[in-house]
Order: sequence, then C-alpha cells, then structure tokens
Amino acid sequence: MYIKNPMEIEDKSMDIIEEVMGDTHFTEEEGIVAKRMIHATGDFEYRKIIVFKNDFIKEAKDSIKTGGTIFTDTKMASMGINKAALSKTDCKLKCFIDDERVLPLSRELGTTRSACAVDLAVAEGIDMFVFGNAPTALFRLLELVKEGKVNPRFIVGVPVGFVGAQESKEYLREFQISSITTVGTKGGSNVAASIMNALLYMVVGR
Repeated sequence: MYIKNPMEIEDKSMDIIEEVMGDTHFTEEEGIVAKRMIHATGDFEYRKIIVFKNDFIKEAKDSIKTGGTIFTDTKMASMGINKAALSKTDCKLKCFIDDERVLPLSRELGTTRSACAVDLAVAEGIDMFVFGNAPTALFRLLELVKEGKVNPRFIVGVPVGFVGAQESKEYLREFQISSITTVGTKGGSNVAASIMNALLYMVVGR
C-alpha cells in the first residue's frame, strides 16, 4: 500500500517497530527512545545495545524543562533535532565546530577540532551534551569532568566509528552521569538527533 501522509507513515513505522521489538527490558519511556533510534536507522539491533544510566530520561527531561544551551558535536546532529519542538522549550542548540577559535586551538594542542569545541562549550558554562560522531570530543568532556571543570546534567553519547567510538562510550559508562550510550561501534548524528527528538516530544508533545 502506498502511503503518502508523513504522520501516517511514521505511525505505521512505529507500529511495525513495536511489533518486531516485542518484550524488552526497557521502561515505557526508554522504549519510546529506543523506537526512535530504530526508526532513524532501520536497525533492530539497537534494542540490544542501548544502555541508559543514572535515570537518564528523567534527568534529561528535567533539564530540557529547565532550559539552557545544548552542545552538539556536529552540525548534522543539530540539524536533525526538531526545531518546532525545541522552540517550545527554553533550550537552544550550539555547535562550535566552525567557531573561528577552534582550528587554531586544535593546531596548537595537536588534537581534533571536535575536542577543542568541547573546551569552548565548557568555558561558556554549557552542561548538556550530545555526541553522535566525535569520540575525541566525548573523551575530552570526560577529562574535563575528572578535572572538576564541568558537571554535565546529561550526556547523549552515541559516537559512531571504528577508532575510539566504542572505547569512549565504555569510558562514559564508568561515570555516575545521566547518559545514554550504545555498546560497540554503532551510533551517529542521526541517532543522537533521534534521541533528542524523543525527549523533546515527551516534554512538549509531538
């Protein structure tokens, strides 16, 4: 059957995902986030590799309700977050990757622009973080946490890739921080955005 209505397509997709997922260990709200991640990727393996820590959903929802600036490691993640839903909150997004200070700093320190972007975010007092692509950025944030320079309200930690991504997520899970991660190499900016959208829809509606 050829379905053209976008909301009908999404509703049908979610019905299919729920049917295939079957019974899981997720709470109701965790299941909503998991379905969004599967919807964004078409990959049912996500139901087996998502790890929620320290009451992530409650802390993230409370943070969104409180408002503030949310760091994203890529413009792609920022672009994927629903702006209509975001506009109903007191939150805004900020991605520093193209900030004019980042490139010279990365050359000076011999690290990635993504890692340096985290330093700029922390210097501005940002304490909500979304990572979908850059494990070096996630590692840098956790270094700053250990140094006592930032206390994140929540971290979406789903960098994708084969060099450092799995390890950065494993390291994040060692911290007593409200977070969501994936086990292994899977993730991505689209996955990070889908998590944020699920949270936003819980807070402000669809």
